[in-house]
Amino acid sequence: MIAYHRPSTLAEALDIRASQDVTVLAGGTDVYPAKTARAGWGDFRHPDVLDISIVEELERIEEARDSFRFGAMVTWSALVEAKLPPLFDGYKRAARAVGGTQVQNRGTLVGNICTASPAGDGIPNLLVLGAEVELASRDGGVRRVPMVEFITGYRQTVCRRDEIVTALVVPKVGAARSDFLKLGARAYLVISIAMVAGVIALDGGLIADARIAVGACSAVPQRLGSLEAALTGQSVLEAADIVEEAHLASLAPIDDIRASGAYRRAAAFALVRELLGNLADEAERRVA
Repeated sequence: MIAYHRPSTLAEALDIRASQDVTVLAGGTDVYPAKTARAGWGDFRHPDVLDISIVEELERIEEARDSFRFGAMVTWSALVEAKLPPLFDGYKRAARAVGGTQVQNRGTLVGNICTASPAGDGIPNLLVLGAEVELASRDGGVRRVPMVEFITGYRQTVCRRDEIVTALVVPKVGAARSDFLKLGARAYLVISIAMVAGVIALDGGLIADARIAVGACSAVPQRLGSLEAALTGQSVLEAADIVEEAHLASLAPIDDIRASGAYRRAAAFALVRELLGNLADEAERRVA
């Protein structure tokens, strides 16, 4: 029979995690789909459950001098409702596109990265935000891993069997703005065919810092380093025209039931241009 653990403190949760083979449950929106997918491949294991949903210390969004910290139980709805600077506009836009309201009320920001899906809407945003993932264990204390290193492959992360992801930490970035776009087979309640996230900081009308990431077009969402370098120092009003297909060469989109790899690559190219155009329009509105 499956054991179900529901501790009320993080210390208790870490004790259970260290001593038993358990599935960590937060919002729970991906548990049944993941179980069904495993069963489809002949994996009928039923591990015990560690439910961390009532650990109050994991529910907070906290602002420090140089960063924001999002606890492991912070939901998509909580992100949307939080008073945050324009740096988080893209992340909030992704939050509004994750499932319906019921999923947004239950699903967590941390759960979205722990499933390590190539189509996880939060992942490209966290990459461009320069986020770090906070992990805790009973015997090893707390460590932080850059988001770019957290996901190591399809459905794989660096989280050890004795660790729980306790928070996401995002550094503050001056007067930066962000955006997020996704393409699916329909407007809502859809898994992305391609998606892009971007953060731009300006010095006058020139791009001082650019971060662009693409998801659903590789086993792991990734930043476009060559494009970021090409954008730096350029006018934000000309940013969309700077994008070339070569800037997306590192992507490896696949053919699947939702789209062909060629379509995904073309969609990512168009989305990157559109995102940069949106950020340029926003910059013009601010000046006006």
